[in-house]
Amino acid sequence: MDLQLAGRTALVTGGTKGIGRAVVEGLAAEGTTVAFCARTEADVRATEEELRGAGHDVSGTAVDVADPEALTAWVEGAAQRHGGIDVVVANVSALAIGTEPDHWRASFEVDLMHTVRTVDAALPYLVASGVGSVVAVSSVSGREVDFAAGAYGVMKGALVHYTSGLAFQQAGKVRANAVSPGNTYVEGGVWNGIEQGNPDLYATALGLNPTGRMARPEEIAYGVVMLASPRASFITGTHLVIDGALTRGVQL
Repeated sequence: MDLQLAGRTALVTGGTKGIGRAVVEGLAAEGTTVAFCARTEADVRATEEELRGAGHDVSGTAVDVADPEALTAWVEGAAQRHGGIDVVVANVSALAIGTEPDHWRASFEVDLMHTVRTVDAALPYLVASGVGSVVAVSSVSGREVDFAAGAYGVMKGALVHYTSGLAFQQAGKVRANAVSPGNTYVEGGVWNGIEQGNPDLYATALGLNPTGRMARPEEIAYGVVMLASPRASFITGTHLVIDGALTRGVQL
């Protein structure tokens, strides 16, 4: 099926690793021009070189998304360079799991406010697109109380609320949806680190999923790309949980 993303322009935050990298690849494979950012210059350059080498139209910029001016400048620059914005995927997380003041500050500024600021800067372009779409990457930890209760879970829950509100406010102009991944295994990522450093927690988390495994980044990215597509023209205000039946709550 043609997802009607060819020739569109997408912004992806946190696009060098894990789910964000998979989203960049998924969009680019559909013929989308992708501008992505991440904090580390070396990672940005390596990702850009690899994906361009594979024939994809991508460009990367090193940005600290907790810096409002730098984030806004990146969005504006991408819009000017590519003649507009059709899709925004807000993916970055501080991964600040804990209950100390620093955890709350980091989660607020990075997980929540980077999403708000990216959308605010991109909104005029998304409206002008006629098919503008926002996808915010939340987490099942925002839906259920688990080991990440506290700053991380609260801000991930806030992202879902924010996205639903945005969908209502921009109905008929811009679509907005949230995706909540379950535990996702990435080489060098959080669960890889837990597997090595806290095998008991890893075994417990793995045992909770009836599939017997964790998600792969591309499995989460599929949901993001699908929601970003103009094919999903009447899907807005939706919270898509992709967790292999990990969570038990029923969404009514």
